[in-house]
Order: sequence, then structure tokens, then C-alpha cells
Amino acid sequence: MAGQLLVLDNVTAGYGLGDVLHGVDLAVSEGEVVCLIGPNGAGKSTVLRTVSGLLRPGGGRVLLRGEPVDALSPRERLLRGIAHVPQERSLFPAMSVWDNLLMGGHILPGSRGGRADVRRRADVIAERFPIVAARRGDAAGSLSGGEQKQVELARALMLDPALMLLDEPSIGLEPRARHAVFETVRSLADGGRTILLVEQNARSGLAVSDRGAIMESGRVRLTGSGVSLLADPRVARLYLGAGGGTRKEEV
Repeated sequence: MAGQLLVLDNVTAGYGLGDVLHGVDLAVSEGEVVCLIGPNGAGKSTVLRTVSGLLRPGGGRVLLRGEPVDALSPRERLLRGIAHVPQERSLFPAMSVWDNLLMGGHILPGSRGGRADVRRRADVIAERFPIVAARRGDAAGSLSGGEQKQVELARALMLDPALMLLDEPSIGLEPRARHAVFETVRSLADGGRTILLVEQNARSGLAVSDRGAIMESGRVRLTGSGVSLLADPRVARLYLGAGGGTRKEEV
């Protein structure tokens, strides 16, 4: 495993007067996929928002390649290579699929190249995501939920990010679409992408991850390889729907 790309060091963060994160320690290495799992309200999505700059930490440090990014705006962090794909649908529904993809490179002119560079990169990404090429002229809002998520992932690649933050990429999708999304996540990982993933579908999230981290009450309580956590009976009982639990996990 390569060196550490992202480090959260004793991070606290929250909304209004209340903290959600209470001293989070977490490290993600270059080329690694780490999946955060845990109950609702554990702080998983808050971790992603704190890393991407949508939420400023109240304490601790967020380091990217050893450099603090706590004081940087979301745009500045994006330029440093942190791309956040939120849980909510984020495409512009009235715009075409192709124009949505191009929007992912809107900060390229003046920093890394011009419009020609943006279009060349879009052509490369479209080869990897067939839905972009097949539906490029269609309104993004006409796509299914799974197809929209594929376009969101494609758009996040426009800046060739060092770190991708994926918040519940499978939420609200039917089983076939969920399977396609997880296949895409694994494909990105196999291509060398570094990914920090939040996923309620814990079984599928851990299955595509190198490591998992279990959060509870705003803290990381347990970490381990995805394989070891899948095999841990404590994790299975609490988070994987084993032992007659009510939560159902589908791969």
C-alpha cells in the first residue's frame, strides 16, 4: 500500500451548537477504498462533508498528502483533488447528459487547460461510461436513478481527482442498478482511484472495499479489512442483517 493520502486527526464537527463528530481518527492510503458503515446518525456523511469542505471542523485536522486543508473552501479542495459525490441527486435535470458531464470540468479553463482539454477528457470518460455516450443528448432527468448515478460518477472524474468521496451511491436503487454501481466503484478502485465510501448497504460496501471503518456516536470504533469485517460475527449481527435482524442487505 502506498503512503497516506487523507488523514483525519481527532476531528470534531457538527451543525449549529451540537457536535456530530467527536474526535474522529481515520487514514486512507493512496489507491485504497475505505467504506464507512454504522447506524444512522453515526456521523458517516458528516465525515465526507468535513473532508470536502462543506462543513468546517470545530477541532482536529484534515490533512491531504500531509498538508492541512481545514481552512480551504470547497472549491479550493476540489482543485486539490477532492471530489464529492453527494447522496442526493446532483445532476441538472433539464440539461443534457453530455452538458452535465462537461460541467464537471468547469474549473479547468485557466487552471489546467481550456475548453478543448475539457472535451478531450469528456471523450475519454464517455468511453468508460457507455450510458454517457448512449444518452448524451437526452435530458439528464429522463435517466433512471441508476443511470443518473453513473453520470454523477463520470462527472466526478472530469478533474481526475486524487480522492473520491461517495455518499450512499446505492441509495434508492433497485438491485440491478445497485449491482452496476458497485461494479463501477470496484472498477474505479482497480484503476487506482482512492475512494472514501459511505454505504448503508454494508455487505456490498465492504465487499468492494480494501478496508472498512465502523462508526458509532461520532467516533470510529473499529477498523479492519473488508474481508475480515464481513467475517466478523459481531459486525454481521449488528450491520449485515445476520442472525434474524430486520435489515436486509442485497448485493
